[in-house]
Amino acid sequence: MDNPNKPKKGGIKFSMYWAYAIIIVFLLGMLYIDDNSLTKDVSFTKFEQYVGTGGVDKITVYTNTNKAEGVISDSLARTIFHESQYQPGKGTVAHIVTDIPSADKLQDQIDVWRSEGKFKGEVNYEKSSDYTSILWTFGPIILFVAFWFIMMRRMSGGSGSGGPGGVFNVGKSKAKVFEKGEATNVTFKDVAGLTEPKTEIREIVEFLRNPQRYTDLGGKIPKGALLVGPPGTGKTLLAKAVAGEANVPFFSMSGSDFVEMFVGVGASRVRDLFRQAKEKAPCIVFIDEIDAVGRARGKNPNMGANDERENTLNQLLTEMDGFGTNSGVIILAATNRADILDKALLRAGRFDRQITVDLPELKDRIEIFNVHLRNIKKDETVDVEVMARQTAGFSGADIANVCNEAALIAARNNKKTVDRDSFMAAIDRIICGLEHSSKIISDDEKKAIAIHEAGHATVSWFLEYSNEMVKVSIVPRGMALGAAWYMPEERQITPLQALLDQMCMTLGGRAAEEIALGQVSTGALNDLEKVTKMAYAIVVYYGMSDQLPNVCYYDSTGQAYGFSKPYGGERAALIDKEVSRIITEQYERAKSIILAHKDGHGKLAETLLTKEVMYSEDLKEIFGPRQWRSRTEEIMQLQAERDAARQLQEGEKPSGDASGIDTTDEKENPSDQEIPPVTPPPFKG
Repeated sequence: MDNPNKPKKGGIKFSMYWAYAIIIVFLLGMLYIDDNSLTKDVSFTKFEQYVGTGGVDKITVYTNTNKAEGVISDSLARTIFHESQYQPGKGTVAHIVTDIPSADKLQDQIDVWRSEGKFKGEVNYEKSSDYTSILWTFGPIILFVAFWFIMMRRMSGGSGSGGPGGVFNVGKSKAKVFEKGEATNVTFKDVAGLTEPKTEIREIVEFLRNPQRYTDLGGKIPKGALLVGPPGTGKTLLAKAVAGEANVPFFSMSGSDFVEMFVGVGASRVRDLFRQAKEKAPCIVFIDEIDAVGRARGKNPNMGANDERENTLNQLLTEMDGFGTNSGVIILAATNRADILDKALLRAGRFDRQITVDLPELKDRIEIFNVHLRNIKKDETVDVEVMARQTAGFSGADIANVCNEAALIAARNNKKTVDRDSFMAAIDRIICGLEHSSKIISDDEKKAIAIHEAGHATVSWFLEYSNEMVKVSIVPRGMALGAAWYMPEERQITPLQALLDQMCMTLGGRAAEEIALGQVSTGALNDLEKVTKMAYAIVVYYGMSDQLPNVCYYDSTGQAYGFSKPYGGERAALIDKEVSRIITEQYERAKSIILAHKDGHGKLAETLLTKEVMYSEDLKEIFGPRQWRSRTEEIMQLQAERDAARQLQEGEKPSGDASGIDTTDEKENPSDQEIPPVTPPPFKG
């Protein structure tokens, strides 16, 4: 490595402003250095005629080129040149040029002209220089070519595209190389949760550090690992941690870096990347967003057989596991679109492992909050567990955004520390948007909104599987005129009754409008959309309908059905009938709950009109405590007992801190603006 204390050699760095300055100077030179002269080539006979008429004032003889140049008078210039060209008042000088037999013979002719009185001017003998004419003729072309070359070099990345040579080395790899010992600032300690992914990633690092430990038993080092998961869950962060932990060279590159405007560049860069990796083996190559080049082949008929992206993918497949060998080179890749990757890319021997990096559960969200709160000045009112429960379905990036947004809100309000209200405001801001305090709402509309939101709160309070209410508001936020926040339950599977309770709670707003106002409004549009999708999922995806039991028309690959549905017209009519029946039953159920607690609902609506925002404590005063205990508290208690038992078994000191992660496929949202259970997308067409 270079000595950091060694002084750097001074030098002049090239800048594009130099090229601009050269062009400007050249144009100014053409403007001010030009002698405003007009020149015309004539035959020697014409030259003699012009001298005989007394129209030539001065003759210059170029002895090395056998040419003669004469300065002509104004009268002759007006005859030869057009008036728009020859303007003597502006200093324009006119010349005629001719070829001569020789300088001696021309001198004899000049003596004759003098004796006859036809020429009385001055005669000069010179040697002409062709460099000036060549410069003025080809200078602009040379400058244009130089400017084009410089621009192409900058467009292709200059020396950054694989070393000196610029445009000629555009096929070189653009990978960032972290040499052995040049670690990043991220380690596994900075990656909260993700216990299983970190375990597999650590094992890959150990493969490179101590390969003999595994090869002695006959095992082979995995050639690649694919990190798969939703956006913001920490796939790239894990790769950065590998760069910080592994004591081997680390190549980092994005999938889009392989593709350029030039044909064949992608494949060339793949070859150059693996060539460099083989030279530095053992090493790790990380390709972020590999779906940019790894999309399944043959899916784009418009590009034909010579698709540049497919050529790049073919070269990548060959380099990863082709005729040659890449011993000691491990490929890490990350994507959130594993479903569109080519099957040949995912097979064993290329990516031996697919590591799922899923959305964090409650215990993991607590750990992630603790990581992002290390540099934030929070006060004692902040309850990390409550915030983690309210952010179900949030990724690690979302939680980092919550912490940062809370700090900004606290600073905006001139607070010395970040308190609980700032975090709650940050969560509300991210889920539902900013408050629209300037939006004008009439008293009738405000009353309808209060009745609607009170209907949601009332129905949810008396349902076993509904989420616990945290806050209800009639202050407009984002696209919603009112909103309710819930404390989602942690579930791995969802029973039918939980889906029905969620539908009933969602329909509680419209049911309350019909009972209290005698009419319904368009405010339930979002509720009806969610309920319809949930009912459709119950019948078509989950097979929970009595009329269509154990039938699922969901295709997880997204490729089987296309624009046609996998059932006929009679089955479609039956599905529509079942969907309508389920929605109607839950709507009537919501109306019955509101009628049974009509007084409490009316009191809640009146309080909302006055206070605009109510919390769970206010609902307890009106309806009393809920009769169902939160499942999440039971799960957390069981998790703490399991962690303590595991630590005792491993000989560790029991700790109450969360340290693991379990992945979940269920995304729940604390706002009533989202559907808590997982609902596959409806069919297209």
